[in-house]
Amino acid sequence: MPVIKVTDLAYGRLRAPDLDLMEEFLTHFGMVRADRTRTALYMRGTDLSHHLHVTEKGDAGFVGLAYYAASLDDLKRVANAPGASAVEDIDEPGGGKRVRLKEPNGYQVEVLYGIETLKPIPVQRQVLNSGSEPLKRAGELYRLPKGASRVKRIGHGVMASPRVMETVQWFRDTLGLVCSDDVYAGSKDNIIGSFNRCDRGDVYVDHHVFFCIKNDRAGLNHLSFEVQDVDDVFMGHDYIVQLDKYEHMWGIGRHLLGSQVYDYWADPWGRVHEHWADTDRLNAKNGGNLLSAEEALVSQWGGPPPEKFITRVCP
Repeated sequence: MPVIKVTDLAYGRLRAPDLDLMEEFLTHFGMVRADRTRTALYMRGTDLSHHLHVTEKGDAGFVGLAYYAASLDDLKRVANAPGASAVEDIDEPGGGKRVRLKEPNGYQVEVLYGIETLKPIPVQRQVLNSGSEPLKRAGELYRLPKGASRVKRIGHGVMASPRVMETVQWFRDTLGLVCSDDVYAGSKDNIIGSFNRCDRGDVYVDHHVFFCIKNDRAGLNHLSFEVQDVDDVFMGHDYIVQLDKYEHMWGIGRHLLGSQVYDYWADPWGRVHEHWADTDRLNAKNGGNLLSAEEALVSQWGGPPPEKFITRVCP
């Protein structure tokens, strides 16, 4: 039995030497400032979460991932896990309480409860004349606003590790994540990647909240954020292309595992951030799968992942 079962990913935590540059990138990426202190930047999306991205001022690096506990009792329970901190008051915007742990590669994992929520940011979207409903917008012209994507929420974090299954097993045993898809190369016991979701019983959740991929180095491969819809993916892509300031990493395409329509961009220090829309959502009845890398790590449409994306690891 796992120590607890977390309910969702809360945010990724990075470090950057220039918070102005980081805020500029994340604003172009489609986030909104929730708060900023002398030492850290907190960015939000259009949903309720107080923030979904934290950047501490310092040398560029990946600090870790944060997840929501289902209750204060669960937070107290995970504080008894090996190496865990006591339950702490969070001295940061949004408040709340947390327990801090270290996963097998040494990165911080925060488990949170009671962080303040904010009013959602309204986004107006028109319906589509499509498929079996060709008159949903009869007599109304479709017009998209210009500008950046509108990030809704954080979806998943992806880590690289030379010890994939040790890392994944820690997340399963400590946070209650369950397998959606394990990916092997060669023999079936050679797991090189693992997609894992939250276990909320009959409640449907994202196909994966944590993906771990094999690499000689440990670190962050990317952070992933849901936007309003497929149009928003393309609109944000066009907007960032025209800025001519940031490195495009991969996309646009549609994944096989998870099925998201995706687009990937690197921040000024090379940390990859993903826009996506329309993911598969699963519950406990769906179980997990074992697939070969050849059949799993492909796109349903769009080009294959470039080497610079597959091997990107930011420690």
